[in-house]
Order: sequence, then C-alpha cells, then structure tokens
Amino acid sequence: MSAPAAIPFRSKVMPRFHVHILRGPARPLAAALALLACAVLPPRPASAAVEPIERIVAVVNDDVVLESELRNRLRTVVAQLRVRATRLPPEPVLRRQVLERLILERLQLQLAERLGIRVDDETLNRAIRDIARRNGMDLEAFRAALERDGFSFERFREDIRSEMIIAQLQRQQVASRVTVSDREVEEFLSSAQAQARRAYRVAHILIAVPEAASPEQIAAARREAEAVAARARAGEDFAALAAAHSDGQKALEGGDLGWRRADELPSVFADVVPRLKPGEVSEVIRSPSGFHIVKLLEVRGDEPQVVEQLRLRQILLRPGELLSEDEARLRLERLRERVLAGEPFETLARAHSDDAASAARGGDMGWLSPSELPPQVAEAVRGLAPGEVSPPFRTPAGWHLVQLVERRRSDDTEAYRRARARRLLQQRKVEERLQLWLRQLRDEAYVELRLDR
Repeated sequence: MSAPAAIPFRSKVMPRFHVHILRGPARPLAAALALLACAVLPPRPASAAVEPIERIVAVVNDDVVLESELRNRLRTVVAQLRVRATRLPPEPVLRRQVLERLILERLQLQLAERLGIRVDDETLNRAIRDIARRNGMDLEAFRAALERDGFSFERFREDIRSEMIIAQLQRQQVASRVTVSDREVEEFLSSAQAQARRAYRVAHILIAVPEAASPEQIAAARREAEAVAARARAGEDFAALAAAHSDGQKALEGGDLGWRRADELPSVFADVVPRLKPGEVSEVIRSPSGFHIVKLLEVRGDEPQVVEQLRLRQILLRPGELLSEDEARLRLERLRERVLAGEPFETLARAHSDDAASAARGGDMGWLSPSELPPQVAEAVRGLAPGEVSPPFRTPAGWHLVQLVERRRSDDTEAYRRARARRLLQQRKVEERLQLWLRQLRDEAYVELRLDR
C-alpha cells in the first residue's frame, strides 16, 4: 500500500535539505527534519468552531506527550520505513517504539532546562542560515521553500533549537567525560591492524535491560533476544525485527548502523563482526546495556589515504606598540615587490620575519596539508602556483607573506589511521556510555504510559 500524499517526506523540497546539527552518535543527520515533519499538524477545517481536548498518551515527569504528537511522528516514521522498503511491524508495536523515542527526547529537554542549557536566537539563526546555504539558498528562499511545501518556519526553528539543545546536553553529560589515552591508541592500532583495511555495514538489535534489573527481568530479556535471533537466522526480515523489538537508537531505521570500519565498531561486538559472513546473524551478545544481535550486511576494503601537501615559506610581522597594522601591511607589500624583483624569499625571511622558528630556516614551514593550515593561510595559497607569493594577509597571529614552494601527493594513511583511531575510540566510548545514560535517565524518571486507555 502506498503512503498517503500528505506524508511530509513526499515533499518536493524537504528531501534535498541537509541538516547537520548533531556531531555525536545519538541521532541520524535527518533527525531534525523528522522532528519538523512530526510537528506539522493537519490543517484545521475552517468550519471547526471547537477543538476536541487532546488525549494524553504518556506522562513524563511533570510534562505530557499528546496523541497528536505521537500520531504525527508515527506518520513520519512510517514514511521513512516505506522509503527503505522495510516491512512495517504491527501498528501497536510501532506506536510503542515511537512513543519511547518521544519520551527520551522529552526527558533530555527537561534535564537540559534544569541545567540551564540554552540556544540563543543568534546561535540558532546562524545554524538556520548554514542549513539554507548548504541547500543553495539564502534564508528568505529557504523559508519560502519550507512554507510552500506546507511546513511552518517557526516550528522548524524550534525543532532545530531542540536538536541543538539535546546535542549540547549529550556532549556535557557524556562526551565531555570520555577521554582516550595515548596507550589506548597504541593498543587499538595494534589489535585492529589485521582488519584495518576492511569496512562493514552492520545492522543491530538491542534488547535492553534496566540498570537495576532483577534476575527474572534479565532472564526474560535473554529469552526475547534468543527468540528474535532465531527468527533472524531463519530468514525473517532483520530490519522489521529491529523496528519491532530493538531498544537501540537505530531501531526505527531498521537497526542499520551504516558503514563502519573494523575499528569503528562498538566494542561489544567488534570481535564478532569480522568473523561473520555477509548475510549472517550473530549469536546473542551480552553487555551492561542488555542483549545484542548483529547482522553483517556487506563488507568492503579500505583505500590508502593520499592527501595533497604544500611546502610553504612565510614572513610574519606582528603589529604592536612599535609597528601599526598599516605599517606591517606596507612593509610586507614592499618585501613582496623585492621577491618579485628576484631577491630570495629565504634571505628576506631570515632578516625580517618575527617568527623565530621558521625565520631560522629561511621561512620554511615544512610540508603541511590544507587541513592543517589556519583558514586564512589555506585561502591565501589556494590558487598559487609553485614559486608564487601571496599578497599580505592578516590572521590572529599577525600579518603574513607566504610563498608556495611546491605541492606533492603523499600517502598519509598511517597518520590518518592514528588520528582516526583516537577519534573512533572516543566515539565508541561515547556510544556505549550514551546508551547506558539514556537508559538510566529513563529508569529514574516518572513515566506513565496511557496508550491503552
């Protein structure tokens, strides 16, 4: 059966919007748009004189979730599952899954309010303008596109604000408390070396266990996990099982974790996945957050990381009491004219640069990739050919004159893997602790479900 025409994700405009608010692992990049789509209620008939009282489907501490919120979020989730050609779980099961997601969002926003986490209008406006820019529009065109497709711009703004608040909260409560030592990086690289050139697309089901679960609750969760794993191994649609049973953050995306390199996999099943064949489903795996089932969808190899590097020379002048901004700029303009007239850049750098370290080497800054350069320097040298000298330009460090000596392509795979190892160890720890933190937040809250009333 096809989705009704009113489903927001059938919009001609919305699918091309790119909303990159969260940097952590908690939400997919399209989460803000899903929230927006859920916030848009069906239009009220002009003839309606009295609105019926909203039914409450959950009490969350001193707040409530309304049936209209659940209904609209459910409509969006159904549209997403249909786009992925995922078989829908039974409607009561899907309603409960979606309600749980709404409850977790509400709990996080409540905690953020108690902690004084805010997103001011200026910060929010910058984020909205960035979203518009990435979609090739200015703010007015972006607003018009939203409203043309039936979306409230003000509701969109507030949903993006909520996304940003939740991101700040998760960074404060989880990500900022996670550290990765140099020793962990070394051990990680050593243990992951054999699999470092492979990447895996994995789907995941979590049967969660409360933090203070009784032995009976643990046994019941294990039985459910074993039953779900058996159904998956028997050939039942894994995505549908995830949507119906998983307590993981990707449940409503069919449990699909996307492409992960071996060293990006959550540690609880990092050793299991490389031993699976594509299409194979794991045995049940125990962790502090519950019982896990994973399915390996696809495997692919790793490619060497070849990057462009630049060898630069610079002359730096730092304005101060004895040198004004204008004088610094004029001096560099004269020095540039002398270089263009044939004087060696190295000689002038040794005589005039205020950067003692590079001046001693004739201004040589060594080999650097564009990503390692301050933005102003990267911009100044972007169009230079080897031997050319930039016009004077300003950075927080002072006024610069930069010469591009040469360019090269370099295999940066090893440095890339080390940087990635630290980042992914951080991500892995955050993912594991975030799931436990969310479960604890849920267990400690007063939540009353009223779906069946």
